[in-house]
Amino acid sequence: MSISKNDIIKLKITAMSNEGLGIGRADNFVIFVKDSAVSDELYVKVLKVKKNLAYAKIESIISPSADRIEVDCPVSSKCGGCVYRHISYESELKIKRQKVIDAVTRIGKIDRSLVRDIIGSDKVDAYRNKAMIPIGLDSEGEVVMGFYANHSHRIVECINCKLSPEIFSKIAKDVFEFIKKRPHLASETSKNRIRHLYLRYAQSNKSVMVCFVTSGEDFEDRDILANSLVEKYPQIKSIVINSKYDDNNVILGKKCRTIYGDDYIFDTLCGLEFEISPLSFYQVNHGSAEKIYSIAREYAALGTEDTLLDLYCGTGTIGLSMAKGCKELIGVEIVEAAVENAKKNAEKNGIKNAEFLCMDAATAAKSLSQKGVSPDVVVIDPPRKGIDKALVSTIVEMSPKRVVYVSCDPATMARDVAIFESENYSVKEITPVDMFPRTAHVETVVLLSRARAES
Repeated sequence: MSISKNDIIKLKITAMSNEGLGIGRADNFVIFVKDSAVSDELYVKVLKVKKNLAYAKIESIISPSADRIEVDCPVSSKCGGCVYRHISYESELKIKRQKVIDAVTRIGKIDRSLVRDIIGSDKVDAYRNKAMIPIGLDSEGEVVMGFYANHSHRIVECINCKLSPEIFSKIAKDVFEFIKKRPHLASETSKNRIRHLYLRYAQSNKSVMVCFVTSGEDFEDRDILANSLVEKYPQIKSIVINSKYDDNNVILGKKCRTIYGDDYIFDTLCGLEFEISPLSFYQVNHGSAEKIYSIAREYAALGTEDTLLDLYCGTGTIGLSMAKGCKELIGVEIVEAAVENAKKNAEKNGIKNAEFLCMDAATAAKSLSQKGVSPDVVVIDPPRKGIDKALVSTIVEMSPKRVVYVSCDPATMARDVAIFESENYSVKEITPVDMFPRTAHVETVVLLSRARAES
């Protein structure tokens, strides 16, 4: 069977890809179909053909999957955010757990029985405490504000995102109306353009930070906008301008200037209070973050005489949530602003047994090892790319009793824990946690134990 672009073919979906695309097979071709569900029988139109695979879109549904539900967002098929809004949440969780199982068995060669049931999110909608909303002009010069289409810089208009709290939609609508009357503020040629509306929300006290990411130092009539927002929404405790001068894919610039209220908002997580600034890392889903930290704390099993090393510590949230159960916490983070936040967070919560180092994780681990620091437990929460073999070796040289790996990418996690297993550490348990409902992402917490300690 030869498959060509624009062909209409009959297809049954038998699996899901890591990106949330349905997978079917036609002769020797693997065909990926957006917005499809396992057990769908479809007619699909081929959009793109490669050597042994193709991409297609749904032309019509012959027989729908039992997993399907009614889609409640008009732009979910265009926006690059939700990929599972067309199936039940129970089905989504099964797919995500299977994604973790596939990664650890295929890449890590780890027994699938070590993967526990996935822990779902308490909220499927309105769970995000952070939104980055791009602003620009469409092809006709009209102001558009929403979210980027998948693998694109084309903005899909969306003011009422289902994943964000209602207050975000209300503020976004008012900002949209303000900029529509001043379209030059959305133009790429403007020296004082508003690139993004950036919103942060503290669940514990309902306070909001509004941040305007601009191409310059300021923008026209900003006091009019700021005053109207503050008057209308008493939840707003901070308004900040973030200046982003470079044209690259990084959203935020390094310079922030507060034009109303405080430089921070505060939120409570795991019983501790944390400062949240525009540049602070803070988990997007408050409820799921507490579940992840609880599992990490359970896996760490710290004693009162133990030393905890927290690599990639960010603003210190994971380590500080465990600090009162151990003798000493050493946090390591390469972003200077985050380290300063971590120190303030420790002071604010009366935690005196914590030290934070502004260093690259690998360099810090090696330096600590050379100084004879022997942590009993190491927590790792790396970026999506994971860690390298050199860092694994350095951690192994420190000989901690346990390593707790918090991951946002099952594939890189599976690769890294396989290296640990080759270095006399064994995986004891893996718990998937859903941090981002309706998206393709899934978090995992992994417990590794030193084989010598067990014997």
